[in-house]
Amino acid sequence: MDGSMTGVGGARVDARRAIGALATCVLLVACGGGKRIASAPPPEVERTDPTGRGAGWRTAATVADRARLRDWRDAWMDALAQIPQREIAADPQLFDPDRALPDPLPPIGTYRCRTIKLGAPGAGASRFIAYGWFSCRIEQPARTGGDGELTFKRLGGSQRPSGTLYRESRADAAPRPRAIFLGSMALGDEQRPMRYGTDPNRDLAGVMERIGDRRWRLILPHPRFESLLDIVEIVPME
Repeated sequence: MDGSMTGVGGARVDARRAIGALATCVLLVACGGGKRIASAPPPEVERTDPTGRGAGWRTAATVADRARLRDWRDAWMDALAQIPQREIAADPQLFDPDRALPDPLPPIGTYRCRTIKLGAPGAGASRFIAYGWFSCRIEQPARTGGDGELTFKRLGGSQRPSGTLYRESRADAAPRPRAIFLGSMALGDEQRPMRYGTDPNRDLAGVMERIGDRRWRLILPHPRFESLLDIVEIVPME
């Protein structure tokens, strides 16, 4: 008898709970206008422009590389403080941080380029290294994905930067004529560079400037290897 009564009472309690839950659901739907309440989207990873309104290099650049580009002058000053004054005096145009002439993008073609490493990130590293000349190319890509105007690629050597050159737009309001470089570093016998953004240790961010008649430089602040700042000097093939 007690078991039978307990079963009936439990059924009544369950029925009341079900009716209460149904009433609550009806009330929520009525208050929400009959719309489903969407769950929060998963967090996004290192979007540089969460509004989605950006364009050009600012959208393409990683958060870390935007910081490197923002602090380019600090890298210049820290590197210059470590190198011998005789090196600066030997080529004042190349080592002048403020020298930037109109038309910063080199014309399409094959060039000679060399890399100069300035400053040491730690004790024991060389503070000034000037490498030999190698061939490099400025090209127009077959398909551009936005504001990427040209590509730069060094063709020889053990460290070969390669990437896209973005012309600064009026919206960027740069105080000096320049183009922005985003790319990666190929090493050793690698046949092709990594895609930009794949490996932070290979990513490169820099500034292309014209510093003389048919003479340009690519400034790479805080590269991941050996130096505080790299300068890639670019001149036409003889």
